Amino acid sequence: MPDTTAQCVQNPEVQNPVCIHTQQITDSCLDKDCIDDLRVYLTQSSQTALESASSVKIRYAELLYATVDAEPLAYKAGWYAVDVTFYYRILGDAFLGGMRPQAICGLAVFTKRVVLYGGRSKAKVFSSTDLLSGAEDLLGRDRPVAVLEVLDPMVLSSRIKDHCQCRCREGEQVDAPQLITGSFEEPLVFSSEGKRLYVTIGQFSTVRLQRGTQLSVSVCEYCAPSRQCCEEECCEEDPCELFSRIEFPMQAFFPESRGCQQQTD
Repeated sequence: MPDTTAQCVQNPEVQNPVCIHTQQITDSCLDKDCIDDLRVYLTQSSQTALESASSVKIRYAELLYATVDAEPLAYKAGWYAVDVTFYYRILGDAFLGGMRPQAICGLAVFTKRVVLYGGRSKAKVFSSTDLLSGAEDLLGRDRPVAVLEVLDPMVLSSRIKDHCQCRCREGEQVDAPQLITGSFEEPLVFSSEGKRLYVTIGQFSTVRLQRGTQLSVSVCEYCAPSRQCCEEECCEEDPCELFSRIEFPMQAFFPESRGCQQQTD
């Protein structure tokens, strides 16, 4: 894009206000969740391998999908409960004595709730692109939009438990969408009287509520691409030319000054 910021400052007369429709963030939060002893529902062959395994090593955890839903709180006007459900793919190795380790794979599900302020809106917004999928769409026209941003989790630990060692009230039935369960090569085992696999993972995420709003902003000129399209990698921008436009990091060659940091904060 062309850099028009300097042009706007030098020529304030060319600033023309235009109206735009965008999403205004009403409230947001960040979370650093340590999810302890999260049950992993293995595939059929992975469960068979776990029954004979002496130990398990988890390679990594991948976030497959997350569902986000916002419901108004009855006792606090303008506040909403945001329910988030994470679906993870867990991959690891089961060690069977002196034999070669066998790869195992399974699904883990984690649900959490946060409370955020979403404001109140008297207007109900409709557009020509709206599609009604059910009666709930008619009743929730004035609700804010809940947005989740999340990183793939960090695996902290794992362990195997026998069925008799597990919590007695632990639910066996997992409400996972067909799209999630269908992403595994084999059916998942949601109930087991034998061994079970549990993992502890760390999760970084942010949640926000936002509403559509109209703003008036000053515009110098419309944005347009400044680089020509190319079909081959060789026509990309010269890396030395790109490097020449980077400002020299002079401050990186001097020790940090505590007094200067206090003045600039």
